[in-house]
Parts: sequence; C-alpha cells; structure tokens
Amino acid sequence: MDLSRAAGHSTPCHCFGYPFSIFFIVINEFCERFSYYGMRAVLVLYFKYFLRWDDNFSTAIYHTFVALCYLTPILGALIADSWLGKFKTIVSLSIVYTVGQAVMAVSSINDLTDHNTDGTPDSIVTHVALSMTGLILIALGTGGIKPCVSAFGGDQFEDHQEKQRSRFFSIFYLAINAGSLLSTVITPILRAQQCGIHSKQQCYPLAFGVPAALMAVSLIVFMIGSGMYKKVQPQGNIMVQVCKCIGFAIKNRFRHRSKEYPKREHWLDWASEKYSKRLITQTRMVLKVLFLYIPLPMFWALFDQQGSRWTLQATTMDGNFFGLLKCKINFTPLRKMTVGMFLAGLAFIAAALVQLQIDKTLPVFPAAGQSQIKIINLGADNARVTFVPQNFNVSVEPLQGVSKGRWRTSSHKTEWSKSKSFLTNGSKSILFYLFSSVHFKQFFLLWHKLLLKCTDSLLLFLMYHFNFQCSGNVAALNYSQDIPPNTVHMAWQIPQYFIMTCGEVVFSVTGLEFSYSQAPSNMKSVLQAGWLLTVAVGNIIVLIVAGASKLSQQWAEYVLFAALLFAVCIIFSVMAYFYTYIDPNEIEAQLDEEEKQAKKDPDVYEKEVEAVSQM
Repeated sequence: MDLSRAAGHSTPCHCFGYPFSIFFIVINEFCERFSYYGMRAVLVLYFKYFLRWDDNFSTAIYHTFVALCYLTPILGALIADSWLGKFKTIVSLSIVYTVGQAVMAVSSINDLTDHNTDGTPDSIVTHVALSMTGLILIALGTGGIKPCVSAFGGDQFEDHQEKQRSRFFSIFYLAINAGSLLSTVITPILRAQQCGIHSKQQCYPLAFGVPAALMAVSLIVFMIGSGMYKKVQPQGNIMVQVCKCIGFAIKNRFRHRSKEYPKREHWLDWASEKYSKRLITQTRMVLKVLFLYIPLPMFWALFDQQGSRWTLQATTMDGNFFGLLKCKINFTPLRKMTVGMFLAGLAFIAAALVQLQIDKTLPVFPAAGQSQIKIINLGADNARVTFVPQNFNVSVEPLQGVSKGRWRTSSHKTEWSKSKSFLTNGSKSILFYLFSSVHFKQFFLLWHKLLLKCTDSLLLFLMYHFNFQCSGNVAALNYSQDIPPNTVHMAWQIPQYFIMTCGEVVFSVTGLEFSYSQAPSNMKSVLQAGWLLTVAVGNIIVLIVAGASKLSQQWAEYVLFAALLFAVCIIFSVMAYFYTYIDPNEIEAQLDEEEKQAKKDPDVYEKEVEAVSQM
C-alpha cells in the first residue's frame, strides 16, 4: 500500500535518488536568506543617514529588531506543530514577511513625503512609522519560518534515506550561506546608487526593494512545489510537553516540600506521577545541555555587533573591503566553544585598537552643551582676529581654518551677542561660523561685509568651503578643506572580521553539533529553540550594556564587551570542565528495554510506579 497516497499526498517524484520537492525548498531558503541579510546589511545605515538617528539609537533599534527575529521562532514552532502544520505556517508567515519587506522599501522612498521638493522628507514620522511596521512584520515572518523550513525539508525523506537527508542539510546550509554572502555584498552596492524623482540620493528603495522582490520569489517558488510536498500533520509540540513536565515537577515538589517526604534522585522525578519515565529522562538530558547555554548569549552580544557598531565604525574609514575566511581547531566540542568565545573577545580588542586610530583622525567637536567658533581665511594673505573682551589674537593662514573658543551655552543668540565680539586686521576674506552640539545642529554665521566685494557666491559644504572670486572676466576658485577625508583604511577591519569569523565557526557549528549529540532524537527542536533564544538574549544584552555603560568613547565600549566575554568565557570553561558527556542512544535503548520488561511483567511495573508516587 502506498503510504503517501493513504495520507492524502501525491506520489513523490525523485531526481537522482532525492525527492524533487527539496529543490523548491532549497531555492526558497536561498531567496529568503538573501532577502533577510540583504535588508539587514544596510539597516543601521538607513537609520543613521535616512532617519537621521544618532549612532546609539540606531544601534539600539537594530539589536531590538535582531532580538525579535530570534524570539519569534518559538511562536512559529508552536503554530506549526500544534495548529497549522509546517507547510501552512511557512506560506502564511512568508506572506507576512513579504509584506514587511515591501513596507520597508516604501518607507525608504524620500519623495513619499517630500512635497516641497527640497530633497528632505517633510514628515519623518511617516517614514519611521512605516519602517517600524515593516521591521515588526519581517521579524514575525523570518523568525516564524526559521524552525519550520529545515524541518519541513527533512520531512520529505523516507526513513531509509538517511544518507540523502544528511546531504540535503549540507546543501540547505550552503544555500543559507550563499544567500547571506551575496546579499551582504550586493545590497550595499545598490544603496550606493543615486535615485529619486525630485533629488538624487542614496538609493535605499532599491537596496530594500531587491530583498523584497527576492522574498516574493521565495514565496512563489515554495508554493509551486506544493503538489509534490509530503505534508505531515501537526502532532503537538514537544516544547509544550517539556514545559508542562517541568512545571508539574516544580509544583509537585513544592507541595511535598516537608521533610516527611523522601528526596528523589532528581527534582524532575517529581513529575513521575503524571509523565512517563521516558519523557522525564529526555527532559533531564535536554536541561543538562540548556544549562550550558546560560553563558552563550554574551558571545552573540559581540558577534551581532558586526551589523551595528562595526558597520558604523566602517563609515568613518576609507575604502570598501569584504572577506570570507575559515579556520579549524581540533579540540573537544566544549573546548572549541570556549576558544570561539575567546576569539570573539580578541576581535573586539582589535576593533578597539582600530577605533583608537580612527579617533586620532577625527575632528574635535564641542562636547554636549558646548559651542565652538570656526575661523576660516579664504583670502590670499595672513589674517589676524582679535576676540573682545577676552583680548586674545588668532592668526589664520590663507586657505586655512582655526577652531577657537569652547564655552558652555544654553542659547546661541544670547551667548553670541553678549560674550563674543571680533575685530580683524582689515581682511575681507574671513568667514566665521558657530558650531554647537546643542540640539545636534550646526549654526553658521556669515558676516557678508567681511567678504570680498567681488565675490559672486559662497557655497558651504561639510568638508570644504568654496569661495568664487572675480577678477575682470576671469573667475577664480579658492577652497579651504575644513574636515579632511577619512585616512584610516577599511583594510584595518579585516583582522577583527577574520578573528570573529574564526570564532563564529568554532563556536556556532561546534555548539550545534555538541547540542544535537547530547539530546534525544525527539528533543532536537527544543535545543534549536534554546539556541536561537541565546541569540535573542545576546542582542538584548547589547541594549542593556550599551545603555547602562554611558561610555563616551567607542573604543572603551569595545573593551568593556571584550572584558565581559572573557569573564563569561572563564565561567563557561569551568561549567564545561564539570560536564559529563552522555550517549542519548544508549539511554534511549535502556528505556526501550525497561518498557519491554514492563510489558512482560506489568504487575512489577505497577508496583514500582505506585512506590514512586508514594514517595
């Protein structure tokens, strides 16, 4: 009898010994990962340069989004296993995912609210609202389908196709890495293009629109293969059973907390009155591994800052490089994970050293609540400016600028008019402007009577000040470089990315391999949920530490995170030292033998259960 037909499924087609349906699943995963990582690659830049958020707030929102992406897999697993099944869950949440990506692309269209065509949005609130809505939908979609797609692909194989299933997962994860790598390279290039109706700006709509289109392709491809899939009906979520078992054990232990009740071998044994010995034993095995997960979020707290702090660090550097490296360390699994955490800490030390070099090249801006005067000589002769009533002089060479004066200010107009006056030595090419950190704005003050009479126009830019001077029919262009270009090359970021990549390979791959080797076959989804939860908690740690530290220097924050990870690394190494490896297959075989024995002699088994319940 054809079991697939009996279950209401069509006969699966095969290609080279593999179910043909898995090719749709692999293509779906490639497009989805391209969509997610492509959007994420430019997200923090969108926050900073389009929404005009500062670095700290951009980082906070970025990590909040990533944390949400790794919290929603629990919801997706519950929906798939307890209600809709994997196929319907993937389709439903992929639609939500696609809509979210489309909303994100629309939110980045500058001309959407630029009614006066001045090149800036008239209602930034509209763009913020749309982008936040899009990110919430994306987090729900990508997180919801994350635990379903790989498991759905595994469902397509029969029990005797273990070898093919193993190769499928290798191809599946290759598709994940290929999609993420290509998107991380392509979407920043798309962002660098110029687009717009009224004004040409960096093309965020294209950078977000292409991932949205890929997500739509992902959904269409997945649905095309619908008739070929083997769709397993939902059979209840093992995580729910595990949580109920743990909850009952705690409640039952609390009810029998008096000394008249004898202790049991393990606190989970207090659930034996309601749950089977197999479930209790399997839960104990899982909790033993989950206990080792407690220090792991600190690793992800550093790792995921590649998309926030390190990206922002790159914006203050010169160049554009990408690297992909691998390394192997031949240690036991837990030692490999310890080394991976240590390498991540070293990567942040390297980032701190790079940041120190960057800070040396950055201009000195006034601190919070201070103002600064900038004097630029656009003439051909030396100029001297006298500050009154302080009565000190400043000499400015031709085509050079000098920063002078740094004072507390609460109102630019009152401070300027009451305490600052200027005299010059007759030069008519002196440009003054006030630069203040208050309200995060720049204030320019031009005294037109000091400019050359033959000046046709004066153009002000952030890095250069241009002065067009006329002499007869010939126009001469003089310029002064105010803020020099970045001189620290992005190539200096390669070591920190190399070290972090080595750490991630050693930590993540080994961690998953170790977890799966120590868990029962039907509990692997619980460990997957626990592993993803550590990523979410890691991003929450970034929000807490970065917000609570209040460090003004970015290099100091890097060192702080590295120190925290080194401390956690020591704790984890101690936990790993006392960990005892187990063989789940051997334990399950023993449970099978006990169950067989119980069936042969049910009276003895009932007496044992009764004895346990009376403890």
